[in-house]
This record gives sequence, C-alpha cells and structure tokens, in this order.
Amino acid sequence: MAVYTHLGAEDLAALIAHYDVGELVSAKGIAEGVSNSNWLVETTGREGYGARFILTMYERRIELGDLPFFLGLLDHLAAHDCPVPRTIHDREGAAFRMLDGKAVALIEFLPGVSIDHPEAEQAHSVGQALAGIHLASADFSMVRNNDLSLAGWDNLAGVCGEEGLAQIDPALPAMVRNELAFLRNHWPSDLPRSVIHADLFPDNVLMMGHQVSGLIDFYFACYDITAYDLAVTHAAWCFAPDGRGFQPEIGSALMRGYESVRALSPDEVAALPVLARGACLRFLLTRAEDWLHTPADALVTRKDPLAFARRLAFYADNGAAAFASGPQPSLLP
Repeated sequence: MAVYTHLGAEDLAALIAHYDVGELVSAKGIAEGVSNSNWLVETTGREGYGARFILTMYERRIELGDLPFFLGLLDHLAAHDCPVPRTIHDREGAAFRMLDGKAVALIEFLPGVSIDHPEAEQAHSVGQALAGIHLASADFSMVRNNDLSLAGWDNLAGVCGEEGLAQIDPALPAMVRNELAFLRNHWPSDLPRSVIHADLFPDNVLMMGHQVSGLIDFYFACYDITAYDLAVTHAAWCFAPDGRGFQPEIGSALMRGYESVRALSPDEVAALPVLARGACLRFLLTRAEDWLHTPADALVTRKDPLAFARRLAFYADNGAAAFASGPQPSLLP
C-alpha cells in the first residue's frame, strides 16, 4: 500500500457517493507498501458493512483485466468463511470503477493489527489460514497465471540491469545471474497447484491476539505451485526484517499450522528449499526494481532488496534444514 495519486476531498466524496455505504467522513492516505495508492476511508456507515473501508487505486503491476480475478477471489473466499475482506460493489453492482483513467475499488475494513515480531502461536494460526485459502479456492472458476515466476524474474533482472543492481550492492549482479541459472535447472514442474496469495508478509495479516482476523492484499494472487506460497510465507515470517536472524520456532510453528489443515506430499517437502530460493529472488528483484524506479515524490516506503539477498543465501546454504522441526542451522552472521 502507498499513495502515488493525490485525491481531494471533493473527489473522494463524489467517488464514495457511488456506493451504498453512507457519506464520506474522512480519508487518510496509507504509506505502507509499494504498488498502489490506498486510503483508509470512514463513512457514516451502513448496516452490515460498518463504516470503515480501504479504497485502492491501482497504479503499478496491476493489469485492468486481472481485477475481476482479484476481486472475485475475495468474494469467493469470504463466502467460504476465510478471513478475507469482501469487495464492496457499487450501486450498479460493479466491483471496481474508473477514475481519471485508473481503476479504483472499495474493500471491507477488517479489525486486527499487523505484527512486527510474530510469536510461534501466531505463525501457527497463519499456517492454518494459508492452507485454508488453498483448499477454499479449489472451486474458484477463474485462473490467473503467475507473471512473477521464472520468466518474470528474468524480465525484472533485465529491467534493473546489472549496473542498477550494482548500485544497490556490487555483489548483486553475480548473485542474481547465478541464482537465475540455478532455478532454471531446478524449478519443479509437477507439484500440486492452486490459487495462492503469493505475498503473505506480516503486514498483509491482521491478528487479534494469536488468531488471524484477516488476510489482505491479494493483488499478487495467481494460480501456481501451492507449496511455493508456503515457501513465500516462510521466507517472509521467519527472519528479522533485515533478512538476518532466522527464527526456527516460527518456521516450525508455521509448518505445523499449515499441515494441520492441508498435509504436504513428500515431493512438496523436498522442493521447499528450491521454492524458498525462488521466493527470495522474486522479492529481491521486485524490491530492486522499486528501489531504482519509485518516484522521489511518492508517499511510499521503499524496502531493502538486500534483506532478501540475505534470506536467499541462507536457504542456499542450509537447504532442507531450514524447514526441519528438529535441530536448526546456525543463524546468519
């Protein structure tokens, strides 16, 4: 989440008037994240919807043709009692509208807080919730391919360029080059697939105590390897924000929570180290692209690509031990 486009009070009020949610009371820009403009909106409310919503204007990496998938997925999962926000449809029944050539959507606001330092019980709950959306999406009729998998990583590396990567850190060009070669030769092709979240960081999970109250920001969701989603979440949850300090108790709890709802096959377990390396390269490259190309005047917090370079090195060095429930590998220096 972020704010790239600035909307005045009159523009926001006119937009909210298209929805049966009451009149606009306030709107505050949200600075977290990097891809879209977002506002926390408060209205006079409507029974059954409450009075607080998230308004999103789609700015980057979002194709207009993908919005029916993203928003329809939210409605599908919510109907299956998954902890996700509903899409608020306008008075004509549309899930999104156009404003100044950009798509906007109004999403239900869910209670809860995002956590900076997860505990094992919270990670267990996240694992359960993640497995739940994998199972609940089985009868979702729409499909979206993952444009941020192997081919997408090649493209991102080209967009960043070796000179750009070297501006971030001199070691990055060689690391990206070598990892792309490794993943092309080892990426699995025959594992179970489903709709995946693909971006389940702690700031995309709302907690009430130790329980998940909301999974949000499904704008990278796609149809891909199911266990890849678990690897993404493992990489996102089990380290300090700078990519150091692997926390084995968080990883073990996440895995146990997931398998309490959906058991992993032996092939999926064996593939997790490679899937985790792919997850780390994906976030290294998207962060690098944002680091190099985010407008200087955007209300947005850029995220450090090196945090995922360190995670990638950890998974490459430790392999299956990173996912073991017994003795754990040494922490990063």
